This record gives sequence, C-alpha cells and structure tokens, in this order.
Amino acid sequence: MHKADTDPAGLFGPECLDVERELAVFLRRARASSGEMARQVHPDLEPAAYGLLVRLEDAGPQRATDLAAYFGVGKATMSRQLHALVALGLVDRVPDPGDRRASLVRLTEEGRDRFTHVRDARRLSYARKLAAWDRGEIAELARLLHRLNVTAEQEE
Repeated sequence: MHKADTDPAGLFGPECLDVERELAVFLRRARASSGEMARQVHPDLEPAAYGLLVRLEDAGPQRATDLAAYFGVGKATMSRQLHALVALGLVDRVPDPGDRRASLVRLTEEGRDRFTHVRDARRLSYARKLAAWDRGEIAELARLLHRLNVTAEQEE
C-alpha cells in the first residue's frame, strides 16, 4: 500500500505523527490511571467501569441503552458492567419517570461519595502537574482536546 492510497488528502505529515505518538503515550497513562482510580473507588471495580461512574456523575441517571450508545459498546457488555456496579453497591436502578417500563441507572450515595473522593484527588493531581503552566495554555489545551473529541464523535 502506498502513502497516496492511505493519505489521499496529503494530511499525513510529521505533525500528525507527533500527535499520534503523544496521544498514544497519554492514552497509555490514562488507562493505567483509570485502573488505579477504579481500585481506589472499590478494590473489585473493573477499570472500564470507572468511566461509567464518571458519566453518571456528569450526566445524571441514564438508561442502560443510552450508556451503551454513549460508550459504543453492546447491551450485553453494558449489562455485565452495570450488574457488577450494582453488586458493589455503587449504582442502583430506579424507575424511569418518563416510561415506567424502563429503569434508570444512578449512583448510590456510597458510589457518589467514593467516586467524589477519588475524582477530587485526580483533579488535585492534574492541578499539580499543570501548576507551572500559564492559564491561557491550560485553556488552549482544554479547547483543543474538546475540538478533537467533538471531531472524533462526529466520525463515529
């Protein structure tokens, strides 16, 4: 396969290689960090399930099907992860006020307390890592990461 076949627009330059490399390092660290944060919330919590807690804290109670769609996983995978979170006492299910046949998943009080403690520690860690940065640089990083996330979401 030639470069022209994989990069017809000619966008594959050294800058893209730099972005790919830096994102790969960042993602490796993020995965390791998510695993550690999950263990801090509960020793038996799977690293992938930590993201569910983040989503429930950010967006509030959700249907399992909406969570599966948000994370791009199948219903069976989501069901298994939610079952584990319920068993750990971190989430529970309540009737959906918009459709009594359905249920919403929400953080329990214990789940919220445990998650908040870990999230606050993570935020403090980020604040320490970025302490020497100019606030404008931090804002620019956040803006660019948001733009990347929006672009990635549109391509899915």
